[in-house]
Amino acid sequence: MGAALLLGLGFVAQQHAAYREPLEEMLHVRLLLNLMHMPTWLAGFGLMICGQILGAVALREADVAEVEPLLAMNLLFALTAAHLVYKEPFGRMLQLGAVLVSGGVALFLFAGRPHGGHLPDPISSQWLAALPAVLVATALVSLGLRRSLKIKAMSLAAAAGVLYGVQDVLTRSSLLTLDSGLSLLGQWQPYALPCVAVVGLLLNQSAFDAAPLQISLPATTAVEPITGIVLGAVIFSERLRVSPEALAGEVAGLVAMVTGTIILGRSRLLAKPADRASRRRRGVEER
Repeated sequence: MGAALLLGLGFVAQQHAAYREPLEEMLHVRLLLNLMHMPTWLAGFGLMICGQILGAVALREADVAEVEPLLAMNLLFALTAAHLVYKEPFGRMLQLGAVLVSGGVALFLFAGRPHGGHLPDPISSQWLAALPAVLVATALVSLGLRRSLKIKAMSLAAAAGVLYGVQDVLTRSSLLTLDSGLSLLGQWQPYALPCVAVVGLLLNQSAFDAAPLQISLPATTAVEPITGIVLGAVIFSERLRVSPEALAGEVAGLVAMVTGTIILGRSRLLAKPADRASRRRRGVEER
């Protein structure tokens, strides 16, 4: 939960800075280079790094399927931060979204009771499960490039969420390797981890550059835990309860979590102040 808090605050600060960049910078390394000169983005990046460190500690102590749903709570903290900054009330839809996200996380964990899991051999065929995830991320980027700006932002954000899920799995693998007393230097996972992290960061900042947070963040928040849970089950052999009642609860929890994330992400509280002011002006002109 601490990781989710820091990630949510970090995403708000990063998007506030990235949204000011020209669209021509999307998917270019110079976007990251420009953002590195902005104090607001650096502060958000620092919060995100601290959140990822706390998330890594959690992944060291628990299975991916236990940690990922809790990390999805970052959108709730982002919404709360926006509420405190802009002093705007929570409407009924926001309350519904908060209940769905929180209740979905609790229901999934209660019904699934994720357990088990072990570190596979570094050259095990189980790691091939990460390849389809990378291909899905690539397809999402290709799809977004040919679509409208809104779809582009959502596609890039979803692709970032997929890679963040892969990043979480690689992080847990590296930590378990250390716990087992083996050297990380002879493993490929620690070298793949920063590569996946940098590409995921570029995709995420490009999504933030393309559209306000209420469009770009929900896709990342919803896709990351689903990717992590699936990869955790395939690669680490993590198990969920599979009785009919448990499966129904797990599916209902995931659906509620994703639906609530989408509802919260559509909130105008997560838009930039200039966007909200512009909408208010348009509303006055229409009246």
